[in-house]
Amino acid sequence: KSLSRSSVRSRMSLKPPKAYNSLQKGALIWDPKPLQVKKIFEALKKGLNEYLEAHQAELDYLSGRHKDTKRNSRLAFYYDLDKQIRSVERYIRKLEFHISKVEELYEAYCIQCRLRDGATNMKQAFALSPATKASRESLVELYKNVQECTEDMCFIEGALEVHLGEFHVKMKGLVGFARLCPGDQYEVFVRLGRQKWRLKGKIETDDSQTWDEEEKIFIPNLHEKFEIKVTELRGLATILVGVVTCDSINFFTTKPQAIIVDITELGTIKLRLEVLW
Repeated sequence: KSLSRSSVRSRMSLKPPKAYNSLQKGALIWDPKPLQVKKIFEALKKGLNEYLEAHQAELDYLSGRHKDTKRNSRLAFYYDLDKQIRSVERYIRKLEFHISKVEELYEAYCIQCRLRDGATNMKQAFALSPATKASRESLVELYKNVQECTEDMCFIEGALEVHLGEFHVKMKGLVGFARLCPGDQYEVFVRLGRQKWRLKGKIETDDSQTWDEEEKIFIPNLHEKFEIKVTELRGLATILVGVVTCDSINFFTTKPQAIIVDITELGTIKLRLEVLW
């Protein structure tokens, strides 16, 4: 166990990643979620491979043009194309390293998860056996092993979270048909963990909408979902329209995702967002 744990720590910085919310300000959350981490890892790896395939296709296209240009075009244009090819090649190497790092972290996470499960099962078995000095000592050691594996899993979750990239969320407006009238004012509150976005909008006389903000960058979180709350502003009073949650697992893709969320139970008011990873 100690050899495995030291190998995990030797491959990563001993300092908790700053972007991992649960490791900030000493507020450790000793509750790793292997099933959620597995879902995020698979979605992340799929999205990274999509980016890799897209840039590899671009490189193939540029390389083909590069050969033709060398024979038939101006020297300046040839060097400009050569510069583009080198740029794409560097980005591909960066993506390949990113994918390998994510795979390495997840492999280490799975090892610690299996070690923790094994120690937990042994602890339960010893707890049911007759109480002796040897069994009590074993229970103490097993409890220590479970705690250490849990700590390592939380640490790796933090390191993995640093590699999740960014979500660029754009406000596309409310859809409400007869529910939205000129002059109505609304407030939309979007939260992802500790990250918050509060924006206000108004329905104009031509049924268009104006919002005080149009885009916000969120750092993806392994355990948190998007929470969206919409309220209607009427003078000094506010009326809650609805509160919904939205999982971010489908956002790890190369193409912008158009999201339409039912704010009310009957879907009479919807919120339109666009998410680009």
